[in-house]
Amino acid sequence: MSFVQAATLSGRGVELVPLALEHEAGLRAAAADGELWKLRITSVPEPDQTQAYIEDALKAREAGHRFAFAVRDAATGMVLGSSSYHDILPAVKRVEIGYTWYAARCQRTHINTTCKLLLLSHAFDTLGCNVVGWRTDNFNHASQRAIERLGAKKDGVIRGHALRRDGTIRDTVMYSLRSGEWPEVKAQLLYMLDKSRSAKE
Repeated sequence: MSFVQAATLSGRGVELVPLALEHEAGLRAAAADGELWKLRITSVPEPDQTQAYIEDALKAREAGHRFAFAVRDAATGMVLGSSSYHDILPAVKRVEIGYTWYAARCQRTHINTTCKLLLLSHAFDTLGCNVVGWRTDNFNHASQRAIERLGAKKDGVIRGHALRRDGTIRDTVMYSLRSGEWPEVKAQLLYMLDKSRSAKE
């Protein structure tokens, strides 16, 4: 039995559902909002590569080392982006959160914070993880700031670690959060979401 089982995670108007081929059109539309595939520091698929992107994610799910979700608006069912558990290590109860991207209109909204709350809650409270990790491009400063706002700790930098989509070699910045740190981080995420909602009312 796989460490990460199929599940739908939902809260605050957002759903994370297991990624499937039926989400292809929705992913294409979300990526087109901002032409996200043109960013050299992300893994967003180009329009004609969307089906292959999903198929690769499904193969990785079958192999047990990645579980991808489609992020949807709970009210409309519209696909807003995607996120995944990856580098899943059942023996040490560790997952990483990554392959995360959202349509341009969803960026700098409550959606990313909500998704992280749902994914972290599932990882620590349901899967019983000891550690959740993140990794990002050394030039993706926005991603680094977002991860640090979550309360994750910077573990270090792996130099010359991976290829970018343009063929250049990136350094990878690694972060992690341990189970003992989760209660405080969860309280902070809930505070941030409640504060954001209050500001809109």
